[in-house]
Amino acid sequence: MHTNAVSNRLLSLDFLRGLIMVLLAIESTGLYDYLYEHTHNGLVEQFTHHPWHGLHFWDLVQPAFMFMAGVAMAFSLNKQWKNGVSWNQSFIKILKRCGWLFFWGVLDYAVRPKGLSFELWDVLTQLSFTTLVAFLIFRWSSLAQIGVCVGLLLLTEILYRFTHVPGFDQPFTDQHNFGNYIDLILMNKINHGGWVAINCIPTAVHTIAGALIGKLLLGVKKNKLKLILLSGALCLIIGFGLDWLNITPIIKRIATTSFTIASLGWCLLFLAVSYWWVDIKSHRKHLEFFTIVGMNSLFIYLFFEIVGSRWFNSYVTAISSGVLDWFNAGELIKVIIGAACIFGLEWSLCYFLYKKKVFIRL
Repeated sequence: MHTNAVSNRLLSLDFLRGLIMVLLAIESTGLYDYLYEHTHNGLVEQFTHHPWHGLHFWDLVQPAFMFMAGVAMAFSLNKQWKNGVSWNQSFIKILKRCGWLFFWGVLDYAVRPKGLSFELWDVLTQLSFTTLVAFLIFRWSSLAQIGVCVGLLLLTEILYRFTHVPGFDQPFTDQHNFGNYIDLILMNKINHGGWVAINCIPTAVHTIAGALIGKLLLGVKKNKLKLILLSGALCLIIGFGLDWLNITPIIKRIATTSFTIASLGWCLLFLAVSYWWVDIKSHRKHLEFFTIVGMNSLFIYLFFEIVGSRWFNSYVTAISSGVLDWFNAGELIKVIIGAACIFGLEWSLCYFLYKKKVFIRL
């Protein structure tokens, strides 16, 4: 936990991180699912995960989360090493961070109505692996790190296409792919939604790429924005091209190569636009609403994932619905007001920490 004042931050990163956490917090209230179930609106559908082959806006949230973690790592390590912290000391710190990420990720899914459960599908467990990989190669040349990214994606393709495990030899079929097989080994279960634990292998690319972009922004190279934009466009062309040419389909739930590259492209473009608007053009008014949440992203994520889903949401909703019953409010109004109350209270917690200059880190 750090209580010192914040300075020399990449404000566009705080904004993007805050925007992601605001969207996730609203999603945790159940608002998106309710609206989609009752309207089947195309715009609302973008705030749900694609059922399998395809890409919705909501499928970009986890890649953005992991990408931004890489960017933040670059700024953190740069500060540490400028202050005389050794690589070994940074390594120990990263190991502790990854250990805590793994612990909280497992704990998030551990408590079920029927008892305890061991699951590795949470974004924090995935991030514990991708963070460690990105750190270990952080000092390598940019070309070498890109080579590692290519190698991770090729490894993913090989594992899915050529392992030929009986019953799990259909690389891009739900419940019958190599990722499902590994989940049986690791957890003795398969996720009914199609998510797999070895997504951490291809999505390490997001965190490594984030670290590379962080180093780029910290450096003296000119045309940084142009380079990020071109990289994003290239990733989009490659990712969607692999899908359109029927080489590898875009499937978020198993993080196929095409999905990983295409989603990275969107992440790069999101950061480029935010960096241009916030850090270059200095349009910083009215962003505090998001940065307040972004600067305590881990805290609010754990809060709405663990406390919110198991007690807070239902408690607040019960109160708001009870009051609205006095006015004979409809179900839609109750859901919207309940979600607004839940989110408002969670944002207020972040605001309280922000005003106290308390920023919770691992």
